[in-house]
Amino acid sequence: MGGKKKLSLKQMERAQAKKDEQEKKKKEKTAKEKKALGIIPPDSKDEKIVDELKKLRVLTPYTVASRFDLRLSAAKDFLEQLEEGGVVQLISGSHNIKIYKAVD
Repeated sequence: MGGKKKLSLKQMERAQAKKDEQEKKKKEKTAKEKKALGIIPPDSKDEKIVDELKKLRVLTPYTVASRFDLRLSAAKDFLEQLEEGGVVQLISGSHNIKIYKAVD
């Protein structure tokens, strides 16, 4: 009759070992990728941070969040603090996204 052929013991051992190895690699990969995002934004008066932001042509909440490992909400608040401090200037914005540039 039809159907899958029964594997020998050696073939079953190899298949199980391969499956275990793949699961182990998958667990290691997911454990490395997860990292906690910061809730507290960096100090807006720190010269190193301001210099790094001035190197960028355009500042959006996403670029700041990815650069400093922040949440988007924290990055938006951080950019608003910088705007109040006169470090960045609002170029364009809507209720969804705001685009800033560094003041020279």
